[in-house]
Amino acid sequence: MEPVADMKDYTTTSTVLSSVQDLLSQHVLTASRSTHPFASAPGETASLLNSIIEETDRMSQALGASLSMPPANPKLLSLYRQHASMSSALHLSELNVRTTLDALRKRAGITYGEDVPLDRASIVDWCVSRLEAWGTSAGMETFREEEREGRVTVVLGGKVLVIDIDLAVDRADPERPAVSVANVKTSYAIPNVATSSTTQGSASLDGFLADRVRAFLKEVQREPQEQDSVEAARLGALFLESLKYLMMLDQLALDEGDGGLRWFGEIDALALDTENFAISEAQGVTPNQMGSVAPLDIFLMRAHTLPLPYLTSPSVSFLVYIAPLTYLTLLRSSSSAGPGRQQASSPPLPKIDVPFDILRPALTSHPRPKGVTIVSLVLSTAGTIHGSDADAMNIADFSARPTFPLSSIGATVDRALPQVTQVPGTRLAADPAPPAHVWVLDFTEGGKHPGIVMSQSRMREIELLMNPLSGMDQLHSVHQMAFGMGSWLDFLLSPENPISPERYTTLHVSPTAAHPPLQLRLTAPEEPGFILERVPVKNLKEIWGVLEIVKEQCWLNETLSAYQWTPEGLETGPMSSDIQDDEANEADLQAVLTGMLTPRRIPVNVYITTSVPVSLFDPSDLSSMPLPQSAGHARILMSSPERPPMPGQVEIAVTFDPSRHRGVALDINGAMGAELNPDVLEEVCRRGGILSLPGRIWARSPSAA
Repeated sequence: MEPVADMKDYTTTSTVLSSVQDLLSQHVLTASRSTHPFASAPGETASLLNSIIEETDRMSQALGASLSMPPANPKLLSLYRQHASMSSALHLSELNVRTTLDALRKRAGITYGEDVPLDRASIVDWCVSRLEAWGTSAGMETFREEEREGRVTVVLGGKVLVIDIDLAVDRADPERPAVSVANVKTSYAIPNVATSSTTQGSASLDGFLADRVRAFLKEVQREPQEQDSVEAARLGALFLESLKYLMMLDQLALDEGDGGLRWFGEIDALALDTENFAISEAQGVTPNQMGSVAPLDIFLMRAHTLPLPYLTSPSVSFLVYIAPLTYLTLLRSSSSAGPGRQQASSPPLPKIDVPFDILRPALTSHPRPKGVTIVSLVLSTAGTIHGSDADAMNIADFSARPTFPLSSIGATVDRALPQVTQVPGTRLAADPAPPAHVWVLDFTEGGKHPGIVMSQSRMREIELLMNPLSGMDQLHSVHQMAFGMGSWLDFLLSPENPISPERYTTLHVSPTAAHPPLQLRLTAPEEPGFILERVPVKNLKEIWGVLEIVKEQCWLNETLSAYQWTPEGLETGPMSSDIQDDEANEADLQAVLTGMLTPRRIPVNVYITTSVPVSLFDPSDLSSMPLPQSAGHARILMSSPERPPMPGQVEIAVTFDPSRHRGVALDINGAMGAELNPDVLEEVCRRGGILSLPGRIWARSPSAA
């Protein structure tokens, strides 16, 4: 009986080893995902790691049982080897099939487009059928009225939400009928309650849904040579996503009975609060500007983002940052707008130099303009999302974020986001628990865009903003990177490069040849990075605080991403002709002797640091309770040699500072005798020319004469 017992123990050990191998294989497959609390699905990684720990314990127990009874039969050892070989082959085959199927199911960006009918006469019925199919797929009941006097009505109904879509049909040409959106109307009705009545829906939601349907109808009715079926499928998928999100709110409204309509009304109330505050901040920016409206780029640098309700989803989106080149493009496209265009907007909106009827279509275009950062506040049920517990002691009031340098009204606004409440009697004890609903700031738009590259210090600052009691004593002690672990610059500048260089290099050439090319050498900070994807929030102040931190990181990211950086020492291209040896002449010799030789390139060292934060309390007074403070504003340091024959170095510091008129603070040490205008240089920084400042200062030095 001993061989049988030994084989049983060995079989148990082999099974456990296969389970651990399977889990480790899954971990390898998901290693490329973010594994921090602010990732898209942090619960999946945490659950996987817990499973690995449990299976490892089982493996340890099984191995211990096997060692207690060592086999002495050579035939039994042969059976062990045979069983191990067969188990390994079966496991690898199963894992290969599972991995292949998983990759096929989760492949992104694969679509075959809409099957737009070739017969234009059937386009009306086909469009109506697509609306019905989307409603059914979202879990709604669909009703279609017969066409009368050129009108077709499609009704999509949930338990509470009802959407009436009126379509106008033009059959002037029977061979080429046309269909368009005449009106979209939403209404709410709580069934099975004593005070059952129908409430008119949100006008903003009506316009959002109408725009989604209108964009789809416009695409599918283009001429055949201009028609893009893939784009039509993308537009249809966006409308379907909106319906599914509304149906999630519909179920919450049904569960709460009379008070359930708050899930549809709170978004409009939140949008009104954020827009009113944005108006006050725009008024704070305007007095320091030339015109009567606030420049959009300066507004985003100094204010708490620009709220844009119903931009990409049936919720509130925020424009966090816009690159200087993209802003200039929008400004030029809106130059034909009249001076009174913004005042005619209804309801009142922040007065900025880019009209909203130009800004919103540009931000929702596909692909999204480069250098634009948009975040949406959505209700999510995807996995387990890390969130902070309720702060009964109001310790979050001691946090350094958010700040209100433009308008103090924001300090008095603290709107709490609606939370799910279980109504007694709505769920039986045997029913499974409903999924947890959490409000999150989604930087990926549902996975359509990559997240934001963040440094560790700013990720920690976000964590402390969410939970001020989480590791307050370790806020400023940034962990050193492990060997082979890249900095956050590697995520930003060379995410595909397996090598983590100490420096990156690039060449900045003056368009007007005002100075020699700048050889920029960027030193990578010894600080790891993460990809910020989703952040759970509970109130408006947390939203403003998180976006303050993200905005500074976006300013750094876009400033550096404007150049094509190369890891130092990995240049593989041919040597440029401007650095090849040329024949020297008498003028060059004289310039060397007098110290006036113009260099072929100006070396510039670039560093990424933070400004020293200002402590609100004396450390000696509260030494026993270290309160969380801001890690300091983002700062870019540059050092370059003085222009010969002047000796020494020129040091330039550009700091993100919302209290300044252009959102940046400029500090220059050196440049003896140079005639510099700080306003002009700050305007250069605003226009994206931060890294060109050493060359501009070199050209303005006294030796230029």
